[in-house]
Amino acid sequence: MDVREAYLKFFESKGHTPVASAPLVPDDATLLFNNAGMVPFKTIFTGEVPVPENPRATSCQTCVRAGGKHNDLENVGHTARHHTFFEMLGNFSFGDYFKEEAIAYAWEFVTEVLALPKEKLWVTVHESDDEAEAIWQKHIAADRIMRLGDKDNFWQMGDTGPCGPCSEIFIDQGAEHFNGPEDYMGGDGDRFLEIWNLVFMQYERNAKGELNPLPKPSIDTGMGLERVVAVKEGKLSNYDSSLFMPIINKVVDLIGKPYEYATGASYRVIADHIRTVLFLLAQGTNFSNEGRGYVLRRILRRAVRHGYLLGFTKPFMHEIVDTVVELMGHQYPYLSEKAPVVKEQIMLEEERFFKTIEDGIALFSEELKNTKDVFSGETAFKLYDTFGFPLDLTEDMLREKGLGLDTATFERLMTEQRERAKAAWKGSGDAHVEGDFKTLLEQFGENSFVGYGRMTGESKILALLSEGFGREESLHARHEGWVLLDETPFYAESGGQTGDTGLLDGVAEVLDTKKFFGLNLSKIRATATLNVGDTVTAVVDEARQEIERHHSATHLLHAALYEELGEHISQAGSLVEADRLRFDFSHPKAMTAAEIAAVEERVNLVVQRGLSNMTEEMDIEAAKQSGAKAQFGEKYGDRVRVVRFGDASIEFCGGTHVGSTSEIGMFVITKESGVSAGVRRIEAVCSKAAYDYFKQQRHLIGEAEAAVKNRDVLAGVERLKEQINTLKMELQDAQNAAKESLDAETINGVSVFVEEIKSGDVKGRIDELKNMNERVAAMLFQVKGDKVMIAAGVKNADAKAGDWIKAIAPMLGGGGGGRPDFAQAGGKDASKLPEALEASKAYITEALS
Repeated sequence: MDVREAYLKFFESKGHTPVASAPLVPDDATLLFNNAGMVPFKTIFTGEVPVPENPRATSCQTCVRAGGKHNDLENVGHTARHHTFFEMLGNFSFGDYFKEEAIAYAWEFVTEVLALPKEKLWVTVHESDDEAEAIWQKHIAADRIMRLGDKDNFWQMGDTGPCGPCSEIFIDQGAEHFNGPEDYMGGDGDRFLEIWNLVFMQYERNAKGELNPLPKPSIDTGMGLERVVAVKEGKLSNYDSSLFMPIINKVVDLIGKPYEYATGASYRVIADHIRTVLFLLAQGTNFSNEGRGYVLRRILRRAVRHGYLLGFTKPFMHEIVDTVVELMGHQYPYLSEKAPVVKEQIMLEEERFFKTIEDGIALFSEELKNTKDVFSGETAFKLYDTFGFPLDLTEDMLREKGLGLDTATFERLMTEQRERAKAAWKGSGDAHVEGDFKTLLEQFGENSFVGYGRMTGESKILALLSEGFGREESLHARHEGWVLLDETPFYAESGGQTGDTGLLDGVAEVLDTKKFFGLNLSKIRATATLNVGDTVTAVVDEARQEIERHHSATHLLHAALYEELGEHISQAGSLVEADRLRFDFSHPKAMTAAEIAAVEERVNLVVQRGLSNMTEEMDIEAAKQSGAKAQFGEKYGDRVRVVRFGDASIEFCGGTHVGSTSEIGMFVITKESGVSAGVRRIEAVCSKAAYDYFKQQRHLIGEAEAAVKNRDVLAGVERLKEQINTLKMELQDAQNAAKESLDAETINGVSVFVEEIKSGDVKGRIDELKNMNERVAAMLFQVKGDKVMIAAGVKNADAKAGDWIKAIAPMLGGGGGGRPDFAQAGGKDASKLPEALEASKAYITEALS
């Protein structure tokens, strides 16, 4: 049985309009997500928008709850019915029916459509609601009705506004399954399961807390699909139902381990969370470090962490997407459409987290050994800052152990980090930190960067430092710190180019490289013990090649801007990464589309020329005389490095570059924007990132073609614009018609209208007049081109519209007819309209006299 479909069809048969599920991100600044079935109708209940034509509605609303007072996130997987994503079935009355019908509908659906046994059903009402109890006694025995107080059976939207008592339907899942101290009707146990909540919205609470009756009481109900499906299928847990078991079975197939309910919380977390992640991504929410995107990220990472507990060591969540689409794609077709892109997004996010999860878990486990009651806030911060563990993920892990967290220390460290970020030092790339670098410089001098010509080589460890830059003789596995190599192929962040990552083969991962007062230090995470004096093989990550391509493209962009926009162009900042570049420059106004296209073309033409990189060191004065442009924020000595690409670009630069412009491949400007007054910013991609961008754009074009139903997107858009213009004109006609007043003449108590109208349509105006008058006779004429449209309507009057129009239409060279209450015709001779108006008035006057 498809419970979702059965519910909607049932209420449609009761006169309700089925309403599609609203987006999970609501048009409501007070909510993070749609968290209840009534949220899309909130403005109707509050009176902010008018009641729709049909005051009855029904829906199956997708909802997300992740934290807050509901505690859904921390309970998911550990209880039988908590979810972050769920579907809420609901029927709503906006001032139409009330308690009598709402109760009858609920009882009929539960006992006849779902065919749940009446002997297992119980009902609760508010302790003050005599009316609801009396109505329920028509359907269920009085001894199966309980009265509860405000905590359980009173609902309100906020501190003020619409509110009212509730009535809930419970089902007894059986004493043979539940026999705890709270497993009684009204208790907190799972034996008696709430399956439906009916809210009788009959009051408005004012600022003083007083309850005043609403002029039009309304109904808001909610029935959780997951609970009802489980009950209908005879399952004691939502997760055992057909909505979740296919997902759990897919996880079983992927990990190769059997699922048992008693020990299967991690399977259930994954099954729940993949639904949430899929729906949010498919509806346009993306992973980020704030707001809804952060909630999405922490839900995915929580699922990945539980996957890690099961034994997953590589991305797996994206492989479950197709199973969810098979289950829910029929009801929500956009899941199928978005699945390929969503799977890629999930996989990339998983990859980022899996890179650090093992070491993070190891650090967490190590700290647990030293924890009695309260876990270290410093370690929690390190898990967040270094390993990407959201705070609530750490809290979740601690909750499983029954431990608390030193949140005060965590917050203090977070505040200090924010302050450091604000004070980040701009300049040569030297990091502004505390540390005994003077001693290092005196002992070793500036170490040599040898990475221009090679990406690997043997190096000696001159010094090891802790994360706080204290000197160490050794660094042990899973610990982080800094290494000073005598010769390093790792480029230190400088001039906008990001620092290199890579390996000290067999002993450490290189996470970043920075410059500290002339010393190139690499941040490392040890995988084995390192000692001062060891010789290691340093290997730069291949991402360097993509960084070099973007760096060289930045030089070509700088030159192209200079040539295209003028000599006032000067660099104001830059960022060069493996998958993008950002270039800030002085310019008084936004670039035009033509200017952007011209700059992009200039760069690509240089790329295609395959100009060789001619780099040399020279005296700074000679470099200036050569026309080389200086990089923003750089500090230069007497000798400088100059990078030249033929006649296209020449700049001071200490960074690494391609050997030929042809290696850049393709250059695409993705965005032009303002940074501050007089400073513009260009964002661009090249090489592999440009190809990825091209694929994304091709996908978007495909979506646009589908949306406008035309392979020629512009033609499709033009068609839509024409349709919009037509609708606007029709709307304007309707608005004009509303403003055009008609004068009535009263004959024997009947309001008579005989007029020519200029806007609207004659049939629609006749309907309006019949709705506005108890007794009416109306004939309206409207000239359209060389034709005349005629309509007549009669309500509660001694005249027949069909006879009336048959008498008048021939005068205009036309004919027509209809029913006694309504008739219409068309005429061909508009010049006879004055005579027709006079004859029409005479006819109806005689008929009514």
